[in-house]
Amino acid sequence: METEQQQLESSNTTSPEGVLLLDSPANQNLPKLPPVNEPEAQWQRVARKTSEFLEQLPEYIGNFFDNYKQALTNVVLILAAIVTGKIVLTILDAINDIPLLEPIFELIGIIYATWFVFRYLIKYSTRQELAKEIQSLKQQIVGD
Repeated sequence: METEQQQLESSNTTSPEGVLLLDSPANQNLPKLPPVNEPEAQWQRVARKTSEFLEQLPEYIGNFFDNYKQALTNVVLILAAIVTGKIVLTILDAINDIPLLEPIFELIGIIYATWFVFRYLIKYSTRQELAKEIQSLKQQIVGD
């Protein structure tokens, strides 16, 4: 039995185009046909293309980020500023709904604006002092 199976295996490996050869006298007159190659089904093509795409997806994403790093950073910063602005406005709106807080905050704002004008904007020397403070703050932030 083992010798017949070895003969079948050896004859299968040497057959051209995948033709199965059986060594027996009864099969000598039978025509030998190549195995049927089934066409690839549509779902198999879709699955194959999807798996190829998913294999290359990290490379695609990496190349995209490398090419558009500055633009993506700008978009993220703009979106973060918009979200932050909306959150601040929502918080201020909630605070303004509390009775008496809105007029108190307006009064505090008027008092601070008046103090700022009298402290920094009326005299020339204090305007120069304000300009120097703005320049030093700018140097600390920008690093010039």
